[in-house]
Amino acid sequence: MAKFRRRTCIILALFILFVFSLMMGLKMLRPSTATFGAPFGLDLLPELHQRTIHLGKSFDFRKSDRINSETNTKNLKSVEITMKPSKAPELNLEELPPLNNYLHVFYYSWYGNPQFDGKYIHWNHPVLEHWDPRIAKNYPQGRHNPPDDIGSSFYPELGSYSSRDPSVIETHMRQMRSASIGVLALSWYPPDVNDENGEPTDNLVPTILDKAHKYNLKVTFHIEPYSNRDDQNMYQNVKYIIDKYGNHPAFYRYKTKTGNALPMFYVYDSYITKPEKWANLLTTSGSRSIRNSPYDGLFIALLVEEKHKYDILQSGFDGIYTYFATNGFTYGSSHQNWASLKLFCDKYNLIFIPSVGPGYIDTSIRPWNTQNTRNRINGKYYEIALSAALQTHPSLISITSFNEWHEGTQIEKAVPKRTSNTVYLDYRPHKPGLYLELTRKWSEKYSKERTTYTLDHQLPVS
Repeated sequence: MAKFRRRTCIILALFILFVFSLMMGLKMLRPSTATFGAPFGLDLLPELHQRTIHLGKSFDFRKSDRINSETNTKNLKSVEITMKPSKAPELNLEELPPLNNYLHVFYYSWYGNPQFDGKYIHWNHPVLEHWDPRIAKNYPQGRHNPPDDIGSSFYPELGSYSSRDPSVIETHMRQMRSASIGVLALSWYPPDVNDENGEPTDNLVPTILDKAHKYNLKVTFHIEPYSNRDDQNMYQNVKYIIDKYGNHPAFYRYKTKTGNALPMFYVYDSYITKPEKWANLLTTSGSRSIRNSPYDGLFIALLVEEKHKYDILQSGFDGIYTYFATNGFTYGSSHQNWASLKLFCDKYNLIFIPSVGPGYIDTSIRPWNTQNTRNRINGKYYEIALSAALQTHPSLISITSFNEWHEGTQIEKAVPKRTSNTVYLDYRPHKPGLYLELTRKWSEKYSKERTTYTLDHQLPVS
């Protein structure tokens, strides 16, 4: 009888473990047919609530209902534990695989600390209140308090660094180079303009370009939705970028099938501006047209909803990207829609750039947004996204992101860290460089597969 009871208990325990694992996978992978509705879906987007999805975040609050290894706990009676980064060895560029200029990564230079900036910037991001007061009252308010309490569910190997620190920039370029990423898409605001939680960063561009060139990387620009962005100031800002940075050897240009090498610009939240305004700038008959001028380029629009396809055509954009790392959050970020989006782009001679990410968790700054959390599952979520992207035979692939720590989409090295009231997430049981290694593996796979099909669109300069 004792043996029977013991066997029954073992079988029951295994069954419970199986059911738990299945539920965890279903929740965190989130089927791409997931609805986008209330209370947390597309309501996050600025078209409805004037909230830009990837502005910084704050307050070190941790929901207790997170699952699996991605569970942060509060009020832990333990000493602070932080793994210190080991000194990175110099890379021998000749020993690394070739860079993949078809692979782009979104890069943020908005972080600051007292040593280089006189104060913390972005690491102390405020908690963003939910727009519904009935929901907002259930969550805390305030700001994070670096260096131990930062606006992220993960903790960087480099600590609460400054984007002005030349050694940090160098380390970032070395990490990208080791991952076979060829191009970084730099988050950019015009001179003397910044996001609501940061400081102007255009003066960092020359150093970023120089450090990128040292590792044979290229830099393109991810133009943010600065205040009152329209066709007129976009013309001036594109002109500024090309005049000021266009002759730098690290400035990225994309070679078209006609032989022209044109700058590329990702335009975040492009749908906020009406198609008629964009058409003034991006069509040959537009009143402020840059087409066939020294400031012509390839402009890539953010596609969120399916209807944006036709707005993008009317606007005169050259391609689309999907940005968000949450499968199922938007039409564009849902893997199941990428094949049809690629067909649409092929039909209208547009560049299709699916955006892949390693996971998503922004509850350090949006504690009410657990619905959009996507568990990394030790790298499996990232590889599923990369596989889905490769199946569409895309012209380019973009990675969200290298270091958007607020939303937990970073592939930059993260380390275990524990304080008296917080345990940060990390990449264990793997090493801090796990996502750089996965990126390198899939970059090589993408390069090989890409040679087996013929593109109908532009080819990037090698």
